[in-house]
Amino acid sequence: MIAIENAYDHCRQLLVERLGESAPGRIQILTGPRQVGKTTLLLELAEQFGEQAAYVAGDDPNATLPGFWERRWADAETRARQGTALLLLDEVHLIPDWAAKLKSNWDRIRREKIPVHVVATGSSALRVATGSRESLAGRFERMTLSHWPAVSLAAAFHLSPQEAALSLVRFGSYPGAVELEKNPSRWRAYLRDAIIEPAIGRDVLVLGAVRRPALLRQVFAVAIGSPAQIVSLQKIQGQLQDSGALETVANYLALLQDAYLIAPLEKYAKQAHRRRSSPPKLVTLNNGLLSAMHPNGAPDQEREPERFGHWVENACLAFGANQGQQVTYWREEPLEIDAVFEGSWGNWAVEVKTGRFSGQDLRGLLEFCRRYPAFTPLVITAPGDEESARRYGLQSISWENFLISGPPGDKIDRGA
Repeated sequence: MIAIENAYDHCRQLLVERLGESAPGRIQILTGPRQVGKTTLLLELAEQFGEQAAYVAGDDPNATLPGFWERRWADAETRARQGTALLLLDEVHLIPDWAAKLKSNWDRIRREKIPVHVVATGSSALRVATGSRESLAGRFERMTLSHWPAVSLAAAFHLSPQEAALSLVRFGSYPGAVELEKNPSRWRAYLRDAIIEPAIGRDVLVLGAVRRPALLRQVFAVAIGSPAQIVSLQKIQGQLQDSGALETVANYLALLQDAYLIAPLEKYAKQAHRRRSSPPKLVTLNNGLLSAMHPNGAPDQEREPERFGHWVENACLAFGANQGQQVTYWREEPLEIDAVFEGSWGNWAVEVKTGRFSGQDLRGLLEFCRRYPAFTPLVITAPGDEESARRYGLQSISWENFLISGPPGDKIDRGA
């Protein structure tokens, strides 16, 4: 099996290593979804550095007062007289003109060789990345703390791997929500108030590009209601209460992706224009969002096998995207496959089958791999059904094991 890292532990270890280098080093920018542990990680670093660390929250009401920014830097420089200091800027993108201010101060401490390390976080990939590219070129290193995988849930909450995988499918993987799962109304309120509303109402809507907030929310609702489904922009447009141009719908989907909510997957194709012109496959990046927005909540595996199957597929594709793989889909009527993975896992053509299936149901997978022999076919099945795929000479893995460990590590080399 492929080793799946605990994203939180990996980011913490990487930050500790970089903060052990001579200061001032490059600015460390940590982005990621809301409620996955960015603030907790900064507070752990503050505790570790003790009196040498200064923590600043971008949403602190005092952050808008004159001189706030200057006082924080002066405080960090005072601490640096006793040794290497650490300035921790949480939700930095909420500080007005943050990138220019950060550049100016970092350039100064660099010139004067003041030993201050800087770590900044942000919940919006677009805002932080845009600001850092425009003003901080060559001065920063960026890492992402993404949605938690099943192994992280299992380790943090003392669950068996199988329990963690099922919980991820039904309730997602926001760590702060786990203890609320037995109280559905409270759990749903937490997801909406602490994650969905701030992500849309602050991380996305504060962007100047969003001129129609109501339309953005409608695009989000349509995408959430179509997990792991291929939906044309025209069909999305037809489900909106307010009219909106196709370019606007596509732009809002991209913004939702930058907020770590939705991934509009492209079609796999060698030609770039064919990828862009094809309808997107809508994947919700954390199944908790599905449960929070669906009127019936999480699906029951026995009573709602079809809806449960859609959510399993969504969880598997989101897992690949959150682990940094390039995830696309493939369709050439009447054939299609659920996903194409490219990246550190290798090249995989993937079909997800949570119910019974026959060789006829795998025609698309076989045809894709015939056309593109560099890809290894993989069938993700219900637990216990792995042999059904192996009878056709295909690699298989249960969805539980896939969400725990990723694709098999002993894949066949088809690239020769």
